[in-house]
Amino acid sequence: MDRGCDRRARPGLLEEIWGAATTSVMLMSSARTLVRGNKIVLLPSEGRPLPASAVYLGRAVPGADVPAGTDIVLEILEAPEEAGLSAADDGDWLGLREVAADVSAQDAGLFVEAAAISNWHASHTHCPLCGTPTRPEQGGWVRRCPSDNSEHFPRTDPAIIVSVLDEQDRILLGHNKSWPVGRYSTLAGFVEPGESLEAAVIREVEEESGVLVQSPQYMGSQPWPFPASLMLGFTATAVRTDLTPDGVEISDVRWFSREELADGIESGEVRVAPGISIARALIEHWYGGPLPEPRAWQ
Repeated sequence: MDRGCDRRARPGLLEEIWGAATTSVMLMSSARTLVRGNKIVLLPSEGRPLPASAVYLGRAVPGADVPAGTDIVLEILEAPEEAGLSAADDGDWLGLREVAADVSAQDAGLFVEAAAISNWHASHTHCPLCGTPTRPEQGGWVRRCPSDNSEHFPRTDPAIIVSVLDEQDRILLGHNKSWPVGRYSTLAGFVEPGESLEAAVIREVEEESGVLVQSPQYMGSQPWPFPASLMLGFTATAVRTDLTPDGVEISDVRWFSREELADGIESGEVRVAPGISIARALIEHWYGGPLPEPRAWQ
């Protein structure tokens, strides 16, 4: 998708393209969209009134799932019933976590974009300076206060996530207190104001596990709209390996060799992040390939 930052800044864009045969509509209600056959349902804009909640998501480029040149507009609904769907528009209202592993790369990216921007609109309805209700502009990517004329833009919260390795090439995984028994993952945390990403890696790992690391190396990123995070993946080397979980967020931390992690997963004792997550990608990068499946699935 081409997000069309230049196009959405043009006044009247939504009114201009709405109703055209080349404009499709994606619906979203409470972070769910309509899915049928592992594809996001896109409806024609023809015959539908232009909603006040409309957000311009972009234009399909050659090679996309939909015809190149198709403009896609998000319509944010209070409830699915507001969609006014016919029997021909059947499908299931599903969330991103439920479908991300099954839909195409384009649909997954579209869902992430739509979820993030709809979360922002839901939580930023009033001006933080004076409390006046704001109005969407620029294709739904800016909210303006009619009282003081201030502009407000979508928020993204940077968070680091890190695979920590020791001198024996073991990986450090932690168990969050809110997770089911046996679930472990890489350590993560939000970047604080005035803090570099590398400093955040060192601070978060030590705070959560007691382990001191050095030489953080950037590996990649993943948008994570729950509600507005950007996960920035790192790997780092431990220089102090004694384990002291913080007891507040992390209740247990463990060093795993490749053999120990594989045995734990196959036996069902250990569960790790799903395949769609950057946490899984970091673990599998260290592991050297896809992780095994539990024996019960084999």
